[in-house]
Amino acid sequence: MRREKALLVLKDGLVFEGWSFGAAGQAIGEVVFNTSMTGYQEILTDPSYKGQLVTMTYTQIGNYGVNMEDPESEKLYAQGFIVKEYMPMRSNWRSHAPLGAYLKENGIPAIEGIDTRALTRHLREKGAQTGIISTTESDPLKLLEKCQAYPSIDAFDFVKEVSTRELYTWRQDLWRWPEGLQYAKEESNKKNKKIVAYDFGIKFNILRSLVHAGFEVTVVPALTAAEEVLEMDPDGVVLSNGPGDPRTTTYAVENAKKLIGKKPVLGICLGHQILGLALGGEIYKLKFGHHGGNHPVMDLVNGKVEITSQNHNYCVDIKSMKGKVRLTHKNLYDGTEEGMEHTELPVISVQHHPEAGPGPNDASHIFRRFRKLLDR
Repeated sequence: MRREKALLVLKDGLVFEGWSFGAAGQAIGEVVFNTSMTGYQEILTDPSYKGQLVTMTYTQIGNYGVNMEDPESEKLYAQGFIVKEYMPMRSNWRSHAPLGAYLKENGIPAIEGIDTRALTRHLREKGAQTGIISTTESDPLKLLEKCQAYPSIDAFDFVKEVSTRELYTWRQDLWRWPEGLQYAKEESNKKNKKIVAYDFGIKFNILRSLVHAGFEVTVVPALTAAEEVLEMDPDGVVLSNGPGDPRTTTYAVENAKKLIGKKPVLGICLGHQILGLALGGEIYKLKFGHHGGNHPVMDLVNGKVEITSQNHNYCVDIKSMKGKVRLTHKNLYDGTEEGMEHTELPVISVQHHPEAGPGPNDASHIFRRFRKLLDR
């Protein structure tokens, strides 16, 4: 089989030569690494990866193909994909197509055959940085010039690009064996609580987890005014995950300020960071971020250690909120803050992903915890 050459060039001048297994062309963005062994389809379709080139640290990717039930959004959002070895021969009863064909169909450039361990070690030492994948330009110096002229990720407001344009309701429940994806009944259950979820780049599994926890879910665009949400009179509000630097989403922060104290609020990942800013806190960027499905987090509420799914570059400085909130979760890799709750108001949030997709389900009880908060 004839293979096309591809290059990966980083902003600091490091060059990797490999082979293309995705769409022809170029992709530029911030290069990050993900330590999950599986779940590449969910990762590629997670809107939080908008603006990023994702490196998988696991050595062989593609061996189970892709299917129609695992995407976390309507399209692929990762700018590009980087792996050590692409496996074109897929073996899984749920598979519908090879990963390479999936990437080509969706216009995502991808490179294989490079030393991803060396790349990961470089990113850990030097930090996440802009990179470019190219199958059409063979001169590394030209690619480096493009890379160095490209703005950093904090210059973009990707939330406006990934958010839904229209309000919609969601009824799909979690996938389970052997039925697959199920749907909640259309008729209203009096025991269910009505919530509004802001779509800053929301994953399908967050919505499924909310339905599973007993919520009737309405999803609204990121720019929806807080006054509109309050007119809908929900029992609670969810601020979702999403891409980029939360400090660019000033509209979301202002809306969160108006909702705090009016309705119970749950924040997840970017939503956690937006809540931090709305409460007067500060945000800082991690050197290479947390991306993967194997991050140990201690739940300080019950003292348990949970293995969590994570995908974020920024972190909330809990101390900067000067006693308004208490720390509820702590990352056991580096000690960074992973969750908080307001000392007086019904507001909770986590930095990790309790919905998994991909990753372990240890933290899924967060949705039930939010439900109990509404039952008070």
